[in-house]
This record gives sequence, structure tokens and C-alpha cells, in this order.
Amino acid sequence: MLSWSISFFVIAIIAAIFGFTGIAVGAASIAKILFIIFLILFVVSLVVPRFRRPPL
Repeated sequence: MLSWSISFFVIAIIAAIFGFTGIAVGAASIAKILFIIFLILFVVSLVVPRFRRPPL
């Protein structure tokens, strides 16, 4: 997920350099959404094991 976010961010930077503003804005927004999803899943994966019961 993080690698996809970085990929879209790089695409946005390259598109912005060449003047494709529409593509740059779209890729940047996709990268931002993917990064937020990554952060949410990362925090959940850190919190969930603390609430699991130990095996019997």
C-alpha cells in the first residue's frame, strides 16, 4: 500500500514537471488517499494485538 502511494506521488511530481496539471492533481489525490489508508491500517495493526487474549 505504501509503495503504491509513493508510486502515485512520483507520477504526480513527474506530471507536474511536464505541465500535466490535471494528471498531477489526480495522482496526488490518489496518493494522499492511499497514504491515509496505509496509516489507518498501520495503527490498527499496532493496536489489535494488545487486545487479543493469550492462547490457552
